[in-house]
Amino acid sequence: MQRPSTTPPIPDTGSAPPAEKNQLDLQAVVALRARQEEQVGRHQRFVERITLALGRPRTIYLTLLLVAAWVAFNVVAPAFAVAAPDPPPFSRAQGVVGLAALLMTTMVLTTQNRQARHAEQRAHLDLQVNLLSEQKIAKLIALVEELRRDLPNVQNRKDSVAEAMTSAIDPGAVISMFEDGDQPCPDDHGRGEGRSKKG
Repeated sequence: MQRPSTTPPIPDTGSAPPAEKNQLDLQAVVALRARQEEQVGRHQRFVERITLALGRPRTIYLTLLLVAAWVAFNVVAPAFAVAAPDPPPFSRAQGVVGLAALLMTTMVLTTQNRQARHAEQRAHLDLQVNLLSEQKIAKLIALVEELRRDLPNVQNRKDSVAEAMTSAIDPGAVISMFEDGDQPCPDDHGRGEGRSKKG
């Protein structure tokens, strides 16, 4: 039986007044984060707790102390007529250390996989927000240019830089630039030409 969700729903910020929209946006981000944490299973949480506990400086000191004590006991034990459980070359200790290293590596990878998924989701969200911001800025520049041309007391002159900035960056062109190497982005190339002409 699936456990009912206790995470508050993501608030709708579309019709909120400007004074409340920022607060609602923050609440939406917090609710989204809480929902992601709620979807984590018990096994995943258990592994991440162990990884968090092991990923501390005291783990190094404790490991060195245990290994040194084990080696010293097996070396000194025959001198007191005690059978050493793991005489040199300490094959049992090597097996335990190898198994512990394998388990720790697997737990770290398990934790990093979930962190990588969250990082990818945040990267997609950042990309969408940046593209939307680019479109809004381009629209604002176009409106300012249109207002400048309509004002009778402002000289109507051609501004190639402003004209180039009225068009939003094409995501496909940016992706092609990354795939092709150090090729200039078409939109940036136009803006660079505008700057040179203006200068």
